[in-house]
Amino acid sequence: MATLDQLKQKYQPVLNAIQSEGGQIQSLTQAGDQLQLTATVPNENSKNRVWDAIKSVDPTYSDLKHNITVDTTLQASAGQRRGPQTYTVQPGDSLSKIAKQFYGDANKYMEIARANGIEDPNKIKAGQELKIPA
Repeated sequence: MATLDQLKQKYQPVLNAIQSEGGQIQSLTQAGDQLQLTATVPNENSKNRVWDAIKSVDPTYSDLKHNITVDTTLQASAGQRRGPQTYTVQPGDSLSKIAKQFYGDANKYMEIARANGIEDPNKIKAGQELKIPA
């Protein structure tokens, strides 16, 4: 049986997607062999992107029980982040893919590169922690 930390690590791209969409995680616990996630996101498009993240991690998501709802009061704050966020690079990521996820514009990858002192934007590796400027 997987531990809570192992399940969190597996579903980290989903948690990152919720945060990048301006959502909020209300609870993250383990029940038996399942990760239980309760979260809110600002709109249906955000909810769909979180669903895409879930399916990309594990199409069966048999070890995840989730309740993701839309809370439109989050919309006002979704685009007004205060300060930088962090993101853990996943296998297959590129700075442009991360920029697209956080800013909706892949061409903003150099903002992330500059914020992290990355000279060659093509040289990032899985597990690396990045600061994502607001």
